[in-house]
Amino acid sequence: MIARILLFVVLTMLLSRPAVAGPQRGADVIGEVATYVAKEEDTLLDIARNFDVGFVEIRAANPGVDPWLPGAGTRVVIPGMHILPAAPRRGIVVNVAEMRLYFFAPGQPPRTYPVGIGREAFETPVGTTKVVRKVAWPAWYPTRSARAEDPDLPAYVPPGPDNPMGAHAIYLAWPTYAIHGTNKPDSIGRRGSHGCIRLYPEDAEELFQLVKPGTPVRIVDQPVKTGWREGELWLEVHPSQADADEIESRGRLVTPPPSGVEEAVMRAAGEEAGRVDWYRVAMAALERRGVPVRVTVPTGDTRP
Repeated sequence: MIARILLFVVLTMLLSRPAVAGPQRGADVIGEVATYVAKEEDTLLDIARNFDVGFVEIRAANPGVDPWLPGAGTRVVIPGMHILPAAPRRGIVVNVAEMRLYFFAPGQPPRTYPVGIGREAFETPVGTTKVVRKVAWPAWYPTRSARAEDPDLPAYVPPGPDNPMGAHAIYLAWPTYAIHGTNKPDSIGRRGSHGCIRLYPEDAEELFQLVKPGTPVRIVDQPVKTGWREGELWLEVHPSQADADEIESRGRLVTPPPSGVEEAVMRAAGEEAGRVDWYRVAMAALERRGVPVRVTVPTGDTRP
């Protein structure tokens, strides 16, 4: 009897220990990269919306592809794999560096949506806030800065197809900031707002139904992300904001690779650093395509 009691106590202690966050946790990467064969009438904007990705996101993943005329038969990479941001997995997390929103609900897989964010001089702020209210078919009251930039703007825009907030608005505790739909879906995956976070209309409707007042919102700026899946380390590097503007307009990078990528991989790899393929790390930093790259050599791989 004493032996059984001791065994029960030991098992209880082991099972009640908090899980150790290590390189094998394997829950940091969601989705898959896919390929789409373009039709004659397709543009990258069409393909992006059909697959729920943003414009800069799909352009960065497809360097050299004409955004307006990819051409029938062109194989277009759909960047549907994402490393979750380094942030608490609760409520809404927006990573402005990748122009993507993540929603974490208890007991459910993460959801993710491409977003449009604030342009230069009207950058979307980084920090923590929360949802305070939701409004279907919101009216729009242009801010003082918006009216100073465009004096022809009215003081009030009623709900409807001409309203830039679309049909669904999720207001934040930060005054004048909201997550909302848009009447310009081509703006998703670009920097074009006065700081608000825009969603495709269909994504705005879905998120609107999911969130409640009080939902935490965290906005981060993480151009370099690392994560583990099935025992392998992945790296995702996004273009800088300056590069994002150049990719949008000219499809090219203009800044040097970001610093600190190797250090981020080393920290994430931990005791598995000996398996890191540093050539892959360097190429991911150089190309900044925003697509996760596996940077560890699988155990048992016999390559020289």
